[in-house]
Amino acid sequence: MARISVLGISGGVSTPSRTTAVVSALVKAIAQRTPADTGLIEITEAAPSLFVTLSRYALGASGEAIIQRVEKADLLVVGTPVYRASYTGALKHLFDLVDHRALTGKTVLLAATGGSPYHGLVLEHQLRPLFGFFGAVTVPTGVYGAPDDFVDAKIVGAAIIERISRAATEAISLLNSSDANTAVATRVG
Repeated sequence: MARISVLGISGGVSTPSRTTAVVSALVKAIAQRTPADTGLIEITEAAPSLFVTLSRYALGASGEAIIQRVEKADLLVVGTPVYRASYTGALKHLFDLVDHRALTGKTVLLAATGGSPYHGLVLEHQLRPLFGFFGAVTVPTGVYGAPDDFVDAKIVGAAIIERISRAATEAISLLNSSDANTAVATRVG
């Protein structure tokens, strides 16, 4: 089995970050199930390279390198804290810089954290449409973490741990079926 590249992206803007904990746990769960090269982009660390401009063409080398990592990964794990009923503006800015064709057919696993169980709808009403615009294929199971799922930004809730496991398994299955479909289309076409 070929190694895949899995890139976690945490839109969390605080440290420690519950969002980064969930994204990291998902990346780790995927890597435990298939050979993978993994990485993590935290918006708090990437911001100085990305927020210098509104246009990709004016990015410096470090900002361009971040965007290329996003575009080249086989599987993305994207997480955000819920802020005013949506993903963070910092996360949106990163994806504003990504080429609109670069994520077509790419597998994306969605995650979010928030202050109440009701904020979990951000997965369906905000993140799925964002990646639908890009033509990405989102994993059916998203992972949402509420305050009770954490102690000191560490995941402790049994339900979220089970959901992380299920989402990781689905992500690999979806990626493998997408690869098979691409291979068939290449041979036929």
